[in-house]
Amino acid sequence: MRIVDAHCHIYPEEIAQRAIDGISSFYGIKRSDEGFTASDEVGSALKDAGFYSTNKGTVSDLIAKETKAGVTHFLCHSVATDPSQVRNINTFISSEVAKHPGLITGFGTLNPYSEHIEDDLAHLLDLGLKGVKLHPDTQRFELDGKRSLKLAGMISDSKLTVLVHCGDYRYDYSNPERVRSFIKKMPDLTIIGAHFGGWSKWRQAYDLLPGLSDRFYVDLSSSLYALSPESARDMIRKFGADRVLFGTDYPMWDIATELKRMTKLGLSKEEKELIYHANAERLLGIDN
Repeated sequence: MRIVDAHCHIYPEEIAQRAIDGISSFYGIKRSDEGFTASDEVGSALKDAGFYSTNKGTVSDLIAKETKAGVTHFLCHSVATDPSQVRNINTFISSEVAKHPGLITGFGTLNPYSEHIEDDLAHLLDLGLKGVKLHPDTQRFELDGKRSLKLAGMISDSKLTVLVHCGDYRYDYSNPERVRSFIKKMPDLTIIGAHFGGWSKWRQAYDLLPGLSDRFYVDLSSSLYALSPESARDMIRKFGADRVLFGTDYPMWDIATELKRMTKLGLSKEEKELIYHANAERLLGIDN
C-alpha cells in the first residue's frame, strides 16, 4: 500500500537541530548533556510517549527513514515565526521539491504580520508551492481574527490549500471554536486541520468540526499517542475516512511508532487506503 506522510517539517542542515530544540522547548521538553527532560505536564506526556526521537529534521533523514518504512510521498513545510523568514523558508522548501521530483509536495509559509504579504504570496506562487502552512500558536494570531481572514482570503483566491495547526489547551489562537468559525467564514478555502482539528482539545474538535464543509480535512498527526485506538477510530469515522490524512509530524514522531499505532485502530482495508494515500493523492494532485 502506498503511504503519503502529509505532515512533515523540514529544515536546512545547518539549523535543523536548533529548530528541533525550539519545537521541543515549545512543548516542554529540554535537551542537555544528560539527555531529555520534561519541564511541565505537556512535556512529560509527550516524552513518555516517545515524542523526542532521533530524527534529525533534514530532508535526507526524512527520506532515508520513511521510505524504508514504506512512505511513498511527503507533504513538507515549515513555519515563519517572524515575517523576515518567509522568503528564505519558501525558497528552501521549493529547492527540496526540485531536488526530489515526484517525491515531495511543498507547502510554503506566510506570516500575517508581514508588511509585504502580497509580495510574499506572489513569491510563493512563483516558486510553484502548492499550499500554505499556518501555525497560529507559534505565529501568535487568532485563526478567525481579521488579520488571519485577510490572509486566508488571499490564499483562497490563489486556489491554494492551507494546512493549519489546530488546538492547544495552553493558548486560545487555534482551538476548535476558532477553527469552526474560520471554516464558516472561509467556505471556498480548502483547509487541512492538523491533529484531528484540535491538539489536546480532541473532544471539542469531535463535537464541533465534523460535517462543516466539503473542503475541510484533518490529519491525525501528533494525536495517536494520546488517544485510545477506540477513540481514534471513532474520530476517524465521525469526520469520515475520506476526510482524514495520515501524517507523522516529522521530526516529532518516529514513522515505525506511528505505523504501529495505526495497526491498532482496527480500520477496514478501504479506510486504510483512503487515509494512507488516496485522500492525500486526490487533494494534493499527486500523480502515481
